[in-house]
Amino acid sequence: MVLRRILSAAVRRRSAVAATAAGNAREASTAVASAPGVIAPDATPVRAPVMPYDRIAEAMNARIRRLEHPDPRFLRYANPGTSKRSAAQLEVEIENMGGHLNAYTSREQTTYYAKVLDKDVPRAMEVLADILQNSNLDEARIERERDVILREMEEVITASGNVKHEDIVEQAKKLFDKLSTDPTTTSMLVAKEPASFTGSEVRIIDDDMPLAQFAVAFNGASWVDPDSVALMVMQSMLGSWNKNAGGGKHMGSELIQRAAINGIAESVMAFNTNYKDTGLFGVYAVAKADCLDDLAFAIMQEMSKLSYRVTEEDVIRARNQLKSSLQLHLDGSTAVVEDIGRQLLVYGRRIPIPELFARIDAVDASTVRRVANRFIFDQDVAIAAMGPIQGLPDYNWFRRRTYMLRY
Repeated sequence: MVLRRILSAAVRRRSAVAATAAGNAREASTAVASAPGVIAPDATPVRAPVMPYDRIAEAMNARIRRLEHPDPRFLRYANPGTSKRSAAQLEVEIENMGGHLNAYTSREQTTYYAKVLDKDVPRAMEVLADILQNSNLDEARIERERDVILREMEEVITASGNVKHEDIVEQAKKLFDKLSTDPTTTSMLVAKEPASFTGSEVRIIDDDMPLAQFAVAFNGASWVDPDSVALMVMQSMLGSWNKNAGGGKHMGSELIQRAAINGIAESVMAFNTNYKDTGLFGVYAVAKADCLDDLAFAIMQEMSKLSYRVTEEDVIRARNQLKSSLQLHLDGSTAVVEDIGRQLLVYGRRIPIPELFARIDAVDASTVRRVANRFIFDQDVAIAAMGPIQGLPDYNWFRRRTYMLRY
């Protein structure tokens, strides 16, 4: 499962490159946590990423772009209509409001999303309630997918923009009266069959690809793990960079400096992905075939170094970047409503910004070293690679460099 998640990111990137070469620019987005029945009435445009080196801001803006420009096939194909409306009637009703209706599924959540003017919020909520509770579902298709879909038991309704909380609560009580009352929660399902991280690798050799892509991942933290915030800071310390953006030689991350100064990478991106009961922490990189050995050495050395030598200056810089990116992405109703839905599903409440910033500021150099010793020092890794990767070191080489021998 871990390797499949890593490879899926690489495959999506390869598809995007191919589409660009063909002249068909296409937006890519990573659907992350949110909640069913999300409404965001205002139409505030989303700014372009202010800090392109910050992965969190980039990922959030990618998701927002997907929501702002929904797939027109959603109403026609993803929703077969309801007992009250046909798919065509749903499409016409939303278009007549001048609104957007979309849905997407991430690895752990499913979101139904509507964005309308404030005067149309009641109508939009009624449409969402109809889709969620009265869809014409094909029994044969349900049976075919039953074994591969984990039913989401926990549901929340969130809204942001020019709305009143009391009005949303009243409408939700009236409209969403047919939702499942099954007491089983996702936490119960996870406890029954917890995730298991296994050190392993998958390599797909393709010499026809111009560049090699690979990811090195360690077992990470879940959303509610006390060390999840420290891993966010560590991700910011490692940084992200793309050769086309320039500026890497002067960035604070030593990994990015080495990649840019020595010209050994086309792009480097640290990632920290959280799930209900586990996570993934690591680095994804793209490079030419003859640079893989040097790039792999730089990545493993900088990650391993977090267990030994960390300066307060580096931690302060990473904390400031993290706090800036968290603030920058909450600049419109789309981002805010997603954030509310995700936090309600994950934490059961929305964590205030001052509280989150206090947790970030509590991370110091000693915290980083402790957390790195927990997740990185002498720990198994999962490796996924594809392209002209004959020059990429083998698994034992990577595993050996999860620690340093110092005399």
